[in-house]
Amino acid sequence: MPEQSLRRTCAALAAGTSLALALTACSGTTKNDVKDDNTAAASAGKADPNAATKKGLTVGFLPKQVNNPYFTTADKGGEKALAELGSTYKEVGPSSATDTAGQVSYVNTLTQQQVNGIAVSAQDPGALCTALKQAMKNGVKVVTYDSDTNPGCRNAFVSQASAEDLGRTEVQLIARQIGYKGEIAILSAAQTATNQNTWIGYMKDELKDPEYKNVKLVKIAYGNDDAQQSFQQTQGLLQEHPDLKGIVSPTTVGIKAAAQYLSGSKYKGKVKLTGLGTPNDMRKYVKNGTVDAFELWDPAKLGDLTARTTVALASGQITGTEGETFRAGGTTYTLGKDGVIDLGKPTVFDARNIDRFNF
Repeated sequence: MPEQSLRRTCAALAAGTSLALALTACSGTTKNDVKDDNTAAASAGKADPNAATKKGLTVGFLPKQVNNPYFTTADKGGEKALAELGSTYKEVGPSSATDTAGQVSYVNTLTQQQVNGIAVSAQDPGALCTALKQAMKNGVKVVTYDSDTNPGCRNAFVSQASAEDLGRTEVQLIARQIGYKGEIAILSAAQTATNQNTWIGYMKDELKDPEYKNVKLVKIAYGNDDAQQSFQQTQGLLQEHPDLKGIVSPTTVGIKAAAQYLSGSKYKGKVKLTGLGTPNDMRKYVKNGTVDAFELWDPAKLGDLTARTTVALASGQITGTEGETFRAGGTTYTLGKDGVIDLGKPTVFDARNIDRFNF
């Protein structure tokens, strides 16, 4: 994002982000990701939906990057939910959105500390598997959020939105803004970011529709969810492609950095920008005419549902098996294939509604 800025919401509204805001965004995954036949849910035992909700649990949140506005918002949502449920929250994580080795180290530490659950936004789909499987062997419930790992390496994945919805709606937004004609580019996060690559795959597929016959994707650039790198990549895209009409950035850090560059350049209002961002990051750029519309999910709700899912697993109310249902925050959720739980649809933000949101 839902990564350094939201983190989704995004992306990411998606399903969706996600939508994942400063939230990082959204450099995670959504459903329709990497597959692993040996799902953790297969050996998780039988669920008891009527089991009492356990209190006094400790859940460690491991975002892709700490002090990232997107993940800060998401994890605070988790912290609030855990407090309501009578359990304890802790957050650990690397300071860089590309420090996969650091994430592995934090998983091992949390396992040694005997936490009851780990909520992790995976920087890489497979790199954490060995550590996460060891955590599960030690009785730790593992839930991924924003960005997934292989299904066999966790109990459930809370998806900020449907990956397909997010990818396709990004193309739909930019195409409308450029009048369905012209060159576009994508400013992504890291090349290994599961959710980014999944969304981009759906973007490419959407562009195959005859409706976009005059829209041409000329480049995918990577800003690594770093504000300065994303700013420089935006500048580079415009220098390399002087006829560029639009940029899609499905990461909250990337879209904010791109907006900053465009806002102070001759391209303001001429090169359209959309993607996954947070209202607070993007409000000024919507109001000054740099950005027409963008989308995302609410990262705080993503963190809330992640925390409640982890507690439901630790309480035995669900195991991560497809078809199971549980109540979280007054809403009933159903687990899909591979233990995926969808947060809901992304929201499109524009000048008409942006002031109604504060995240």
